[in-house]
Amino acid sequence: MGTSLTDRLVTQIRTAILTGEFAPGSIVVEPRLAEEFSVSKTPVREALRLLSSEGLLTVLPKKGYLVRTMGLNDVQETLDMRMLLEPHAAAAAAGFLDPRLVAELRQLLDTQAELSTTDPLGSMRSAQEFHQRIANASRNARLAQSLHHCFDETARAHHVLPGLQRYMGAPTELSEHEDIYAAIAAGDAHAADTAMRQHLRSIRTAMAQQFTDPGSLWA
Repeated sequence: MGTSLTDRLVTQIRTAILTGEFAPGSIVVEPRLAEEFSVSKTPVREALRLLSSEGLLTVLPKKGYLVRTMGLNDVQETLDMRMLLEPHAAAAAAGFLDPRLVAELRQLLDTQAELSTTDPLGSMRSAQEFHQRIANASRNARLAQSLHHCFDETARAHHVLPGLQRYMGAPTELSEHEDIYAAIAAGDAHAADTAMRQHLRSIRTAMAQQFTDPGSLWA
């Protein structure tokens, strides 16, 4: 029971961090969380330790835990990781050409478009799942797990940084997802790689326009 309780707390606290309920730079402490979730401090302590290992929290000796900040450098590092990994994942997914994946991606794109003007965060969740399904379809578990963390950080940016939610309904966002989908559905690995790279460049522009030196990775 202890393990399942800890897992539940990890999920709840992680969600609070990723949605901005626990704001970047804020401090969380064991007694307060134990009271909030009506549990003892022991499973809370274990949950916070696990979330610290994920990089979402930083231990502050004798003070508590600091919720990881979300600044431009954090966005840049996350997007650099995605640029290094995600085009390969898209190419691999296209190479395997799984009909079930193609159907799932089509449904997710339709949902994203449907929610884009009425529920930006719902649209964002569909977009996140679109990218995660492609990563999973690469059939590389380590790559998919690394990208999962990146997608969580990207989603957190949409919750805590102003103005990003409008991007989910932008024509560029939707049309570039369609390009990625078309390449994967056609089994064209090169086109999938190219389409994903272009999409990530657009995301970077929307999320971090203040960057002045993107470096050779983004050339």
